[in-house]
Parts: sequence; C-alpha cells; structure tokens
Amino acid sequence: MLIPALDLIDGHIVRLKQGDFAEKTVFDLDPIARVKAYAASGAALIHIVDLDGAKDPQKRQFDLISRMVAASSCPIQTGGGIRSYEDVKQLLDLGVKRVVVGSAAVKSPELGQKLLNDFGPEAICLALDVRIVDGVARVATHGWLELSELKLEQLIATFSPYGLKHVLVTDIAKDGMMQGPNTTLYGNLVQHYPELDLIASGGVSTLDDLKALRALNVPSCVLGRSLLTGAFTLEEALSLWPNQL
Repeated sequence: MLIPALDLIDGHIVRLKQGDFAEKTVFDLDPIARVKAYAASGAALIHIVDLDGAKDPQKRQFDLISRMVAASSCPIQTGGGIRSYEDVKQLLDLGVKRVVVGSAAVKSPELGQKLLNDFGPEAICLALDVRIVDGVARVATHGWLELSELKLEQLIATFSPYGLKHVLVTDIAKDGMMQGPNTTLYGNLVQHYPELDLIASGGVSTLDDLKALRALNVPSCVLGRSLLTGAFTLEEALSLWPNQL
C-alpha cells in the first residue's frame, strides 16, 4: 500500500529534514483539501503526523485532525508524540483508524503491549526510527534526539507475541532528503519478517525508488515530500504499486 503523508505544525503542512524543526519547509496547501485530494486520487490510507503534539502534548491538534478525519473518504492513521494510553484512546475516539506509537512504546514496552492487547493490532502502528551505526539499525527516541542501545530487531521481538502487525520504519538519515530509500534495510526486514506490514519511510524521491522497493516486496511505503513537491503524482505512483486492501 502507498500511504500519502502530511506533517502538521500550527495547522500548516510542513516537511522537515531528518526531523530537524530548524530545517522546515512550509507548503501553501490546505490540509483539509489535501486529504480530500489524496482520497480522490486513490489513497486507501493517509498518514498524519502532528508535530505540535510531538513537541508538546498540550498542543495536540485534535480539532484539525478531527476535521481531516471527517473530510476524508479514506481512513486516517496519525501519530506524533503519543505518550499515553489516553492519547491513543482519544485519537481512536475521534475516528482515526490507527494510531502510530513510537518512543512511548520503546521506553515502556508494557504500554505498547497493553495497547496491542486492548485496541487490537489493526489499531496500533509501531514507529521505529533508526540510525544505522556500524551496520546496525539502532532505535532513536524523543524526536530522534536520543539514540537508544536497542536494536530494531529487539523491539520487533518484544511486541510480536502481542500480535504486532503494522511497523513504520524510518531511516533518519534518509528522511526528507529526497536521496532514495535505504533498500538494504528494507530488503533485510522483508526477508526476516514476511508476516509484518512493513511500512518504509524516508527518502523516496522518484518512481524508480518505488520500483526498487516494490521489487523487494516491501508491503507499504509512506510518500511525503515527493508528492508535495510534485516529483510525481499519487496516480502515477499507484500505477506502479496498486493498493491492496
């Protein structure tokens, strides 16, 4: 599945480079109109990141997310600074299909396991943001500012017994850089975890990048800056990688 992504700051669509708020591009696009357009173009799921909520949970953009959910004819998954069970429940109650949980689950595996148990694997997507250090994918937390000692594979093993299905993996070095995805990383993950809906994130800049991921049998991919800058259209991408529900 190809998943268009929208990052939000103060009601505006933005993109960051490698998660750096100082490297911010603001797009003159209406978020409501954009989700409608993606849905009309064939999106089966739209990915929303609330960057205000990621910095300060008290500033989570609940109203805007609620309006985007109501406006979209296709489901929404959202994340950004999800820190508690209540955060997840509140977003699901708004009508969000799936909540993306990262640092909170890494720091407190018990929370991640409880979320999977209580809400079910379809309602939870585990976000694992990694930096490649000496060939090892190590998981970063807290807006990518902290690098943990945990390996990507350790986190997957922690949550797999609880029904983990959807895993969003971002190579931080590739995010927002438009220099191509880390095909080595995703190829290895597909081989080791064929049962997971692995969602590749970061670096896709051309249709050839999509062809490369598709050839590796990567199940899903997030498209952010490439769509916003017009590198290609969602329709062009879907012609290469049709959504499979």
